[in-house]
Amino acid sequence: MSAGDDLLELAARAGIDHDFISKTGRTVTAPDVVIRAMLARMGIAAETEADVATSLAIVAPMKDAALETPPDALCHVPGWLRDGRCWGIACQLYSLRSARNWGIGDFEDLARMAEVAAAAGADFLGVNPLHALFIAAPERCSPFFPSSRQFLDTVYIAIDRVPGAEALGDALEAPGDLRSGELIDYARIGPVKRKALGFLFRVFEDRAAEEDTADFAGFVAERGRSLYLHALFEALSEEMVERGHGPTWHGWPEAYRDPASDTVRAFANDHAAKVSFHSWLQWLADRQLAAAQARAIAAGMRIGLYLDLAVAVAPDGSDTWADRDLVASGVRIGAPPDYFNAAGQDWGLAPLSPGGLIAHEFKPYRQALDTVLRHAGALRIDHAMSLYRLYWIANGFAAPDGVYVHYPYQAMVRTLAEVSRHRRTIVIGEDLGVVPPGFREAMRAAEIQGYKVLFFEKEGDFFLPPENYPREAMACITIHDLHTLAGWWQARDQVVLDAAGVLQAHDLGDLFERRAHERRRLLGLLHDKDLLPDSMIPVMRAEAEPAPELPAEVAVAVHRLVARSPCRLVVVAAEDLAGQVEQVNVPGTVDEHPNWKRRLPVAIEDLAGFPMFDALTAAMREERPRPEG
Repeated sequence: MSAGDDLLELAARAGIDHDFISKTGRTVTAPDVVIRAMLARMGIAAETEADVATSLAIVAPMKDAALETPPDALCHVPGWLRDGRCWGIACQLYSLRSARNWGIGDFEDLARMAEVAAAAGADFLGVNPLHALFIAAPERCSPFFPSSRQFLDTVYIAIDRVPGAEALGDALEAPGDLRSGELIDYARIGPVKRKALGFLFRVFEDRAAEEDTADFAGFVAERGRSLYLHALFEALSEEMVERGHGPTWHGWPEAYRDPASDTVRAFANDHAAKVSFHSWLQWLADRQLAAAQARAIAAGMRIGLYLDLAVAVAPDGSDTWADRDLVASGVRIGAPPDYFNAAGQDWGLAPLSPGGLIAHEFKPYRQALDTVLRHAGALRIDHAMSLYRLYWIANGFAAPDGVYVHYPYQAMVRTLAEVSRHRRTIVIGEDLGVVPPGFREAMRAAEIQGYKVLFFEKEGDFFLPPENYPREAMACITIHDLHTLAGWWQARDQVVLDAAGVLQAHDLGDLFERRAHERRRLLGLLHDKDLLPDSMIPVMRAEAEPAPELPAEVAVAVHRLVARSPCRLVVVAAEDLAGQVEQVNVPGTVDEHPNWKRRLPVAIEDLAGFPMFDALTAAMREERPRPEG
């Protein structure tokens, strides 16, 4: 075996792919320098050939990395859905407007939105990840960059539904200007809600009902040490901000970076009330989320809440502070270059360590799943390929220089299936991007529903007819990382990408022409399916320019098109129901676009009766009626 073969053998034993098939079908091979750097980040010596030989003698091949699904690893699918179909709505919880919230959508808004959706015929309501972010850094608002996947974001607590809220008196109403405007002011809303909750915790301590006190104590006992460490992190984070060290443990004095240190133990003893407060916030969030799910089911939904599991956690948050061995150090995850992102993607997230998962017997992964599934009827797994492999980028290298690292697939999917069956929750895997050969077949074998996005399902420049989509999937028109339907029609997304500097070496005029061609292709498909309104036939034939705004009849036709697919599930974006043009998030941007900050243009109280909402939900009810009773 040559020296080069030895390095590749060592990489394979460590679970590293030295090459992969890109989205364009090209084979991409990682240079030796990248392989050696990644092995070093894993603690495997590979700098010299002698190092490689020594490491080969002690590193055993990674087990359980096959793509075969164990026969006992089947996720829950309710009997009525096996040959049935339904539809639902997806929204961004923070974006919900209401006359009563404190400037950001909350769990009461979630329950009310579920009731509105259920009345319109929907069987589920999907939301963004609800994982805990950073209470001491409210401006860090991306739901896909959580501090912890094992706990909830307490900014969503509905203040007026907290026990004892009447004690706030006149302060029960948040300043009206917090609810105005198109964008959410996290930096103001976070501290205002934190102050109110601090007051209500003192009320709770003084005069809580006996059943609430017992319930809180039971919750603390149930969640155990993991809750204690998360609450301790939150208390420390607030303290460190006050001392000028910042909210994340990477900036804290060394003595506070280890949860087992004497300094941290002393802090916990001296600030026991603060730690209890943050545990109480988790109890409130958990109970309010449970109530939202109960109200969704009571309103007639057969599935209820459809929640989201982010692919990983921030490297400087609660989960990584509480257990350093659980994540791989010196690396972050992302995606390789493709025709959507020529420079690749660097998500900055800390990947779970395959060895750490095995050493912990997958308990933290199981708890992260259970946190989401305990109050959900369906789960979306962001970047489902993480069950099998993730694209790691070593510190010091850029996104194009990453490699795929394997995970113990069989143990991962078995854990997922066990929690899914225990909680009786449907699982949908977001299988977009670079998908390894055989992965979608393995998903189907595990009863994980796939993901079909109209704008991605193309052959050449033709849209694939949705009747060709698989039954074992959820279909949709767009997703949070893409344009809205109205934005696509107007090519607003291209203007936004150009302004943000994301477009590379593209002429905007050429892109507008390409979008006009795509519009004609979509209209042509609608015409083929007898869904195109007569008024749009000249546009399809390029005899007239399209209207500057999306015609309501086209929006209805596109939704009918997708609704007629054989997919078990179809989801409609709340942004499309509200006629929103701007998109939720622009991948590859941070400050160039107001990601995760935009409010829906229509309040929950006004949705039922809003023309676009009424037209689209009526079409979905006709195409996918909920059975009587």
